Amino acid sequence: MLNGQFSSSILFNRTEPPAIAGGTTPEHRKVHENTTKKILPPKTHEPSRLSIHETELKRERACNRRGKRVFHFGLMKTLSLRRVRDLLSNAAQTRVLVIGDLMLDQFIWGTVRRISPEAPVPVVEFQRESFMPGGAANVARNLTMLGVATELFGVVGPDDAGKTLKSLLVEQQVGCDGFVEETTRQTSIKTRVIAHQQQMVRVDRETVGPLDDKLSERLLNTIEKRLSGADALIIGDYGKGVISQPLLDRLKTICRDRAIFLSLDPKPVHHLNLQGLSLITPNRKEAFELAEIPERGRADDPLKDADLLLVSQKLLATIQPALLLITLGDQGMLLCRRNEKPFHIPTVAQEVFDVSGAGDTVIASFTAAIAAGASPGEAAIFSNHAAGVVVGKVGTAVVSPEEVLQSFKSNR
Repeated sequence: MLNGQFSSSILFNRTEPPAIAGGTTPEHRKVHENTTKKILPPKTHEPSRLSIHETELKRERACNRRGKRVFHFGLMKTLSLRRVRDLLSNAAQTRVLVIGDLMLDQFIWGTVRRISPEAPVPVVEFQRESFMPGGAANVARNLTMLGVATELFGVVGPDDAGKTLKSLLVEQQVGCDGFVEETTRQTSIKTRVIAHQQQMVRVDRETVGPLDDKLSERLLNTIEKRLSGADALIIGDYGKGVISQPLLDRLKTICRDRAIFLSLDPKPVHHLNLQGLSLITPNRKEAFELAEIPERGRADDPLKDADLLLVSQKLLATIQPALLLITLGDQGMLLCRRNEKPFHIPTVAQEVFDVSGAGDTVIASFTAAIAAGASPGEAAIFSNHAAGVVVGKVGTAVVSPEEVLQSFKSNR
């Protein structure tokens, strides 16, 4: 319990704050194991029919009976600097795992001085190139930049791109023991050509298709061995084939049994049963597609956007995530939870140069904040500031703790 409000122990189904439960010492792991055993329901032959939402409601009612105050989204608009520092400090004591489609982002930087005589397209004069982790690897990179101990799981090909990706991640202190090499696949590479701070074109080289059963089982066994003591698991599904329904179902079961917070940024083109997740973070377009409701434009105020509110209600009713966070671009974010009014967080971005990877920053920073003991509203505000910093940079960028603090200082 933090500041009289629910801590993220509710979302983790734990009685201890995640900073303790996810500690790296044997004593901390012992506390986590003991408290988990006490609060999880006894195993039966029948699968549990309680959704995460229903479980949380029961806990909230119990807290209300004990006279403890339940957090409501709309009660806060920002965080104190002291609270931000506390969350950043606590995040450094947590451990988060990431699984999903791994990518290498290549950036070719240059200038444009003329139009090609061969076609009406600009001629980019090459200046330099750079490489950055992309996809689920960028989620992991965002976590480590915030000080979170992070391990990454996914599939790469036996190629230079895979070696480069792993080298970059090791430099950034991401655990890569969960990499599985597959000879029939190539490491995904997304090449962006940028001139004068503008992306001119993108070229994708990748293998798209489901993993075979043996490879998927190998990947699942690898991550299952490392889940003990983890505070959260983030699934990075980019529709390339690593995340399948059987793998997702197994991860949902494992995380429920071990009381691990489970986040996913959905891709509607990849039709999956998403029920039973702690958090989903679609953008506006993805939310409408998931709800199968046509988008007819937007209102100036998201809280008065009838179509958006209808979409959020439908997703909460059908997919039933514990938390639904819809990112709205220049309108900020909308945090939704069943039986509560939506909480709108206006954007704090001063300038927008590039939205590449912004969704990765949102899910990484929100999950890190929850693992650090934040309430859902606090986590949304925290991630909104993190994303506001990232979109002001060019390329697949990340945000540092110092930049998060500075954003809160600048927007008081």
